[in-house]
Amino acid sequence: MPIDREKATLALDGPVNRVRLVSPARAKALEKLGIRTLRELLTHFPRSYVDLSSVETCASARIGETCTVRGTVHEIKLKKPRYNLKLVEIAVTDGTGILVVTAFRQPWLMDQIKAGDAVAVAGKVIFDYGYKRMTNPFIEVIGEGEGITGAVVPVHPATEKLSAAWVRRIVANGLEEAEGAFDPLPLGLRLRYRLMSRAAALRAIHFPQSMAEVAEARRRLVYEEVLYLELFLMQEGAERSRDAHPTAHTVNGPCVAAFAAQLPFALTGEQERARDEILEGMAAPSAMNHMLLGDVGTGKTVVAGFALAAAADTGGQAMLLAPTEVLARQHAEGLGGLLAQAGVTCALLTGSTPAAERASITERFAAGDVDVLVGTHALLSDDVAPARLTLAVIDEQQRFGVDQRTRLLAKGEAPDALYLTATPIPRTLALALYGNLTLSYIKHRPHDAVSRTTRVLRREQAGEAFDAASAALSRGEQVYVVCPLVGKGAEERDEKAAGKQSDADAAGEEYHPAVAIEDADDFDDDVTAATREAEMLQRNTFPDYVVELLHGGMGTEAKREVMERFRAGEVQVLVATTVIEVGVDVPNATVMIVEDADRFGLAQLHQLRGRVGRGTKAAEVYLLSASTREESLARLAAMETTDDGFELAAFDLSLRREGDILGNRQHGASGLKLVNIMRDGAVIEAAHADAAALLDVDPDLEEPDHRAMAREVRLAFAGEAVGG
Repeated sequence: MPIDREKATLALDGPVNRVRLVSPARAKALEKLGIRTLRELLTHFPRSYVDLSSVETCASARIGETCTVRGTVHEIKLKKPRYNLKLVEIAVTDGTGILVVTAFRQPWLMDQIKAGDAVAVAGKVIFDYGYKRMTNPFIEVIGEGEGITGAVVPVHPATEKLSAAWVRRIVANGLEEAEGAFDPLPLGLRLRYRLMSRAAALRAIHFPQSMAEVAEARRRLVYEEVLYLELFLMQEGAERSRDAHPTAHTVNGPCVAAFAAQLPFALTGEQERARDEILEGMAAPSAMNHMLLGDVGTGKTVVAGFALAAAADTGGQAMLLAPTEVLARQHAEGLGGLLAQAGVTCALLTGSTPAAERASITERFAAGDVDVLVGTHALLSDDVAPARLTLAVIDEQQRFGVDQRTRLLAKGEAPDALYLTATPIPRTLALALYGNLTLSYIKHRPHDAVSRTTRVLRREQAGEAFDAASAALSRGEQVYVVCPLVGKGAEERDEKAAGKQSDADAAGEEYHPAVAIEDADDFDDDVTAATREAEMLQRNTFPDYVVELLHGGMGTEAKREVMERFRAGEVQVLVATTVIEVGVDVPNATVMIVEDADRFGLAQLHQLRGRVGRGTKAAEVYLLSASTREESLARLAAMETTDDGFELAAFDLSLRREGDILGNRQHGASGLKLVNIMRDGAVIEAAHADAAALLDVDPDLEEPDHRAMAREVRLAFAGEAVGG
């Protein structure tokens, strides 16, 4: 019977329970994996592969290497070494020796594996307690007559209720359901880059004959992911200014000149270049969509001040959105003061602004009597209605989602958009995430001549860090202690990470923790631990100084008061959670101690240490780690060798892929399932150029060769807001 290609294509977005072997119970288990449709099933890619073409014996398996061993389960035991920790220990024999397998937090293996079962295990071999061992390896029970020699076995993410073997079977049936579906990628693009068809790529990535085939399949699917994201972002930007009348700003007016004249310092060459690029974009008759990437302390805010002054010179208005009230107030006081001296009227609006004052500010803004309105999420409220918004500036833009950025831009008619971020990201990542933005970079701090050293210390060396803090305090300087402690100890966290490490080992990659807080319910523990730390430091370590605590669970006014006291020098030691990561500027703070630094990505650590060394005094940063993993300490060591945020970001990405660097983006992240920003730079650049070329000749993707692709773009980003 001939294949119905249209039916097969539409089946991709049908429910997954239509796939053979997907019972109601398995459908529920698949839903926990985020799989509800056939399309989601087919893009549930293997997390790693096990090459069973070369199987070692227990005796021949080499210590420190990743390999596959086939044998028989001699014994399997469930152990509980302490409260809330279960592990399964399996002794595998093959006539040449014994291999002990330890599986943390997988008690269900007791129901799946029995003594006498033939198994294949793949992972990194270590030697411990007199035996060769594997920790959380890939484990598969081999059925009778099931040959494994010469096979490449995909390891799909699974759940307790649905093993990797069952996921594999269901995916195979899903591929049959989708057989004959249209390939949405135009033939010309496939031929240009010699790309597999989509059907061939999906089959090869799930069930490859070799790892070379995996690479070719991945190349096709990565290009497709990035191309669709680029098309969406570029169309999104075009839609924002469609049928609108953007403002061509005056960029050499009196406010801009006055702002420049009364700056208490000279701009650096990088700052001048970024300023000129932004003003050039604002002077154009089309809506500017520009991002200023500047490392911590590089003076992005001052550069943005020129843009705000240009809006005032043009007779327009500007809004500056900040993620926290502390940062918004800092902008209103610092940048707002400079703008006021240049003849630009500014106001501050936050969630804590009293009702009467809020009504007055919104009324004046609506009448056009306020040139620049600085604020937090309060700016997004419906009662904030500018008379003529021509510029929107979003600081620490990675903290805002698409919807929030869109709501701000919707308050004007195609206003220019300027995004500021202190998250240093390479050009390829910027292209992948932000599509049609133009970019400016500021890579060096004005005070680069000021020394800032970073040292990584084990927990037992913590005294060195606190001695340095005491010395700084005696000189009249101030200290940060960042306390991301949670209830779990380092040993327990290491065990929790063992499974992820095993996955990474199988994939030939390194695993590193990606976030500071492991679970949502850890927040209360965070606050408790930070409170204890502050009390202990006040009582035992710094009894002659004022120690106070700052954390995200405090009220807005309480946080502001603490920061004001710290900024004024009334508080000498500030114990804080990562709430200080963004925008807190205290030039007299010269020492930072970060507890449990191994819990952070390098980009986040770099942002944290940017809170010291912002003045003219030398700064010291101490990263304390209680982890027993040498890999964690080695990663942290990169912080000692460079103070360049962009270099660190590239290094972090090479280890951890995008991780938390994606920030609060509400689209794009879920679509980038295969992209590795560092490895796929050439593919990203090509897809970016191809998307621009396609839309140049067919802005709405209406040509016959593009319709299937347009449908894929709509489906990939269904429900996403247009803008920003």
